[in-house]
Amino acid sequence: MNIYYQKASAPDRILMISPSQISANPNQPRKIFSDDAILKLADSIRQYGIIQPLVVRKSNDGYELVSGERRLRAAKELGLDSVPCVLAQINEEKSAHIAIIENLLREDLNMFEEAQAFESLIDTYGITQEQLAKKLSNSQSYIANKLRLLRLDKETREKILENQLTERHARALLKIRDENERAHVLEKIIEGGLNVTRSEELIERYISRDMPLDAEQDGDSAQISKSSPERSVKALYSSIERAINNVKTSGVNIKSRRVENDDFTEITILIPAR
Repeated sequence: MNIYYQKASAPDRILMISPSQISANPNQPRKIFSDDAILKLADSIRQYGIIQPLVVRKSNDGYELVSGERRLRAAKELGLDSVPCVLAQINEEKSAHIAIIENLLREDLNMFEEAQAFESLIDTYGITQEQLAKKLSNSQSYIANKLRLLRLDKETREKILENQLTERHARALLKIRDENERAHVLEKIIEGGLNVTRSEELIERYISRDMPLDAEQDGDSAQISKSSPERSVKALYSSIERAINNVKTSGVNIKSRRVENDDFTEITILIPAR
């Protein structure tokens, strides 16, 4: 992982700066901050002070925050006159990268905030998915799959987060193009408390239109039309998986990977040279 700045090791490198002089990082990927968490942090700072300095960079109007958003909010809550800071010699793009990396390492971002952060970096700085993946030490397919989540409308995203559904739930819902139909299916998933597997089965049956959405949701009882493309593709996936398992059973160290892109699904099979 790239390191864009070094923290000061000597005490005289720590600057005491007024919170009013520090503007928020416009590229902060995290959009939701818990008021309760900020108050708890403020209470800790009241007792022990700010142990880890904030990281800032120079801006036209003073300083711009690079990392330490919650510490800055807590300091403002307490009405502190100044906070300890380290001045980083970095540009705006690197500041944005650091903000994302910091949140990713703490797992602070939800799936949609992460996707929006990736999209913002790509649009703002004109970089490709592959270039972003290298900067963040991720694969290009990881970036692509995250960006696909932004195809979901705002209301769907909010309901997914409110009901603590997973990213696999979200990706499965992408198969339904119409927003109204997607909302209808999502309500059924929420009402039934369906796990990922049962949600995917429900969505496949809905897409095939071979059974009403309100019908019995038993995967074994659901029948998909023999003429449907969805059934044919599903059968193909099953055949490939069975073939791979058969080869593994014979003692061959075969490996496979399945990646869903915007327009197609890519299946890679690695067979060791004999």
